[in-house]
Amino acid sequence: MWSISKIIVFAVPFIVLGGGILTFILLKKTIRTRLRVSKQIREDPDINEWLVTFDWSRKVLYVPTIFASLIASLIVGLVQMDVLTDGAVPVIGGIWFAIFTINFLVDEYVVSIKVLLILILCVLAIFLWLLFLGWVEPFVRSFRHIGIAIDWMGYLLIAGLFSVAVMISYLRGLFYYVAITPNYMNIQTGPTETGEQISREEYSTRVDTGDFLERLFGFGRIIITFRDHRRQPMSLLVSRVGKQSQRLESIRGKLAMDRHNSIPPQEP
Repeated sequence: MWSISKIIVFAVPFIVLGGGILTFILLKKTIRTRLRVSKQIREDPDINEWLVTFDWSRKVLYVPTIFASLIASLIVGLVQMDVLTDGAVPVIGGIWFAIFTINFLVDEYVVSIKVLLILILCVLAIFLWLLFLGWVEPFVRSFRHIGIAIDWMGYLLIAGLFSVAVMISYLRGLFYYVAITPNYMNIQTGPTETGEQISREEYSTRVDTGDFLERLFGFGRIIITFRDHRRQPMSLLVSRVGKQSQRLESIRGKLAMDRHNSIPPQEP
């Protein structure tokens, strides 16, 4: 026989789920998600060039760590079931830590091609110094004593935490985004019709891929500046930056053509 407290705790998830479904049904006609707006623009016969994008959280750069954590969790789980040997655990931990360190550096620092080349030259210089002194082999052997062992549940928890951060960023991007067309830019700032339209003469855009490591992950930034200097520029971390920059350039070309055609011919 369940007590009142157990019944309440058991019913909480269903109440939350039912409330969410009811809210969605009531607000279905007023919710303006990024996907819905993209469909509306795509079906508009007067708009041939458009771009709908949003600002990703930098935690999306940890996607390689998420996959590495899932694979490590699987391997460590097989070790604990005696399918693999225990010697694989420190090796997997070292590989996972290396991937996580690279992700951390990409997230924390802006590394241009110039800085990356300087770092590579420094590593080569240190290697040649160690080679000249005959210390390369002892230096490599020292890494064998570094053993990182994490339980399979620990790897799974790490993957879950980063996945939740990425998912929250995606869900937020459904309601906070920008839609750029040849005639205007719409800045959406809420789940309903809360937004602002800015004419094409009132803003300018540029693509920033100065962070080389960030670009290797397929990400870059679209910078939007406004003619009204009282407004702060918008910086959007976008995925597939190469494809999105091509769309943006196409829109710019369409704007340039419109402005050229809008100039009335002068009489001789």
